[in-house]
Amino acid sequence: MSLITTLARLEAVRAEAAQPAATVRHRHLSDRPLVFVPLITAGEAGAPLGALVGTDRHAPRLLVVPQPRDRDLRFTFLAELADVVLPYVEACAESVEAAERTETDPETGKRVKVEVDLCSDAAQLIVPSRAGVDFVRLLGRSMRFRRTAEQDPQTPHPAPPRVPLLGRWLTHYGERARVPGSSLLLAMTDLLGRHWATGQSTLEDQHLGALLAWIAPAEEGLTGAQAARRAELARDAEGQLLCPPAGPATDPAFDNRLLAPAIERYDRARTALAAAEDGLEADDRLGALTAAEREIRALVESRTRPTWESVWRGLDLLRELPAGAHADDRWTRDRWSFTSHRDRVLAGEPPQPRRDDAVTAANKLATREREQARLEAQEALDDPLVMAGRRLAGEAFAGEVVDVVMEYSESRRPSPRPLVTVRTDDRPHLGERARVYRSLGGRPQAAEYAGPGAEADTLVLRIMDKMGRGREPEAGSVPEKGDLVCFTLFEHEQRGGAKLPDPEETPWTHGGPPGEAAAVPEAADAQTEEDVL
Repeated sequence: MSLITTLARLEAVRAEAAQPAATVRHRHLSDRPLVFVPLITAGEAGAPLGALVGTDRHAPRLLVVPQPRDRDLRFTFLAELADVVLPYVEACAESVEAAERTETDPETGKRVKVEVDLCSDAAQLIVPSRAGVDFVRLLGRSMRFRRTAEQDPQTPHPAPPRVPLLGRWLTHYGERARVPGSSLLLAMTDLLGRHWATGQSTLEDQHLGALLAWIAPAEEGLTGAQAARRAELARDAEGQLLCPPAGPATDPAFDNRLLAPAIERYDRARTALAAAEDGLEADDRLGALTAAEREIRALVESRTRPTWESVWRGLDLLRELPAGAHADDRWTRDRWSFTSHRDRVLAGEPPQPRRDDAVTAANKLATREREQARLEAQEALDDPLVMAGRRLAGEAFAGEVVDVVMEYSESRRPSPRPLVTVRTDDRPHLGERARVYRSLGGRPQAAEYAGPGAEADTLVLRIMDKMGRGREPEAGSVPEKGDLVCFTLFEHEQRGGAKLPDPEETPWTHGGPPGEAAAVPEAADAQTEEDVL
């Protein structure tokens, strides 16, 4: 946690109201996101109880599993979920635009630009909390290896036709959510917590109702702290929370007093219907079963509807912030990821393996490290409040240019190397000949620390690049006296790491080449106990 974030939390405690942690929105928000509010049964993380899902704020689709231990009912739930999610995903996958991508020519080995299709937009999935992201990942893992009756007529408990496809998409979204800055799968608590600082811990911020109460109390006359306490603890006359948790877990009082008796009544009604001996008796017992199922549906909706409304309230608050300058760039990378997965599905490639091989795992780790550094740099460049935190940490400095002296490099063809003196109140951690960077027309311009200035609060920098190829710098490429400038000690663009070997050349110390005995199994033998709901 940065110093400025700590100060914002302390100020929130003093004011009993959330404080801004950003001045712009650092994540892309789709005009039509898919909101998914799941519930699971206590003690069985892979057994869904129900969900509210949809893109229409006023008309969500309610999905319910009356008996979560029933495999057939769970499959029915997953099939209905696929009927909602896949059309939304496929609609985005069908709309494409022409784009250029750099690839390696297999014949010459040179990097060349090729024109490919890029999805014009990507499907965005929003869940209430970080636990919802984990549940999406679990659903994907449990579904993508399922066999359908069409694929294998002999398979026991065949899955509905579209369930494995949904599992592949949810797995991709779950993996993409681990990439810093990605917006394909977002948790509302993480979104709000990134843009506002509250007077509670980050763990407490995972309670969506309490987090929203700190930011925008729903009741007049209550401070954010009071509203958050009420959201966490207040109960009605029956002992039920007035603000249900954002899921997927439920409140024990709800489970014990309402849900468990309702499921027991459903089980009794289903058993009685199976034992009915004539049509009239069956009709009566079918009515009892329908009533029991309707009761469970009402209970599930009573727990998910407040969270559904809270997610949309959070979206309203976030849309009031202007979008960060680099948010669209990160969304474009999400679109490339979405398009690549679409192409793999259309090409008939097998599902994602249960475990990555060594090269794939190393590539994923390197990508996440690179994207984390890029995200931190871009957020600082987009947001003065974030940059203030980097300045407090000594990783950036801002000030006024008080002098510019033109100098040239000592070479056969001298290049401009102007010395710029900056007066600043910041205390950056600069070493001898350290490189610093500023944004010049959206591109980083490097400078070298040449030493302290003549006055105590001044620094001398030598501009190194982005001045054109002539003897004289291009107009606007060198700061002028009186300009306000901001330099960072961190690079604005991240460099790629060393190239890893091709999967076929993976050494035996790291699992051996794919296809051998040590290789990671894929769909053929991947339907094991850990992948079963």
